[in-house]
Amino acid sequence: MSVPSAPLAEMPTDWTRALAIVAHPDDLEYGASAAVAAWTDDGRSCAYLLASFGEAGIDALSPNEAAPLREAEQRASAAAVGVTSVEFLGHIDGVIEYGPPLRREFAAAIRRHRPELVLTLNHHDTWPGGGYWNTPDHRAVGRAALDAVADAGNRWIFPDLVEDDLPPWNGVRYVAVAGSPHPTHAVDAGAGFERAVRSLLCHRTYIAALTEEEPETYCRTFLTGTMEAVAERFGGRPGVAFELLRR
Repeated sequence: MSVPSAPLAEMPTDWTRALAIVAHPDDLEYGASAAVAAWTDDGRSCAYLLASFGEAGIDALSPNEAAPLREAEQRASAAAVGVTSVEFLGHIDGVIEYGPPLRREFAAAIRRHRPELVLTLNHHDTWPGGGYWNTPDHRAVGRAALDAVADAGNRWIFPDLVEDDLPPWNGVRYVAVAGSPHPTHAVDAGAGFERAVRSLLCHRTYIAALTEEEPETYCRTFLTGTMEAVAERFGGRPGVAFELLRR
């Protein structure tokens, strides 16, 4: 006999600045951007930090061809949900390595942006449902982001950052993991849904390589399905689910 899943709680709202740390363009647009749109509507700020340009994600395009296209599409998709700060670290797509160098880069970004909430993508081995293995980049970036939150607040870890005028920032109160198989909280997706569709639709080059379906139909169908699945645990409201970790 299966145990019913617990209801998803409302995401906390006692914060004003967020930093999203993900591996590739489109990582945030497959669902989380509806929450970002709701947050920016409410006067909160959110900056994006991407480890790579996602240049290995399109079989028909060489990495040199794909990188500038994917960067431009990511900047447009961020603008669609009210995000103006988008940074790329330039790691090689597909072989991003977890370790102190990656943690240091993320800790530096956290110290620069001084967020109260850090948003990242699923760092677990599998996706919700357990049937699909997560990619090495997602696992490496998600885990490094979690660890960098603590690193950013400790002056004795990466002490050279202080010399770069980046003093410790221990103000992160929450880490929200999108796409987690263990969600605990959700954000109502109603107000941000249309902009989430537009945001995902900005990734036309990538979407064209994924499906022959008409791009807007594909985006709308995908996001509707994922957000309605959240509604089963969120009082009937379509939503964006997160695994929330508190500090």
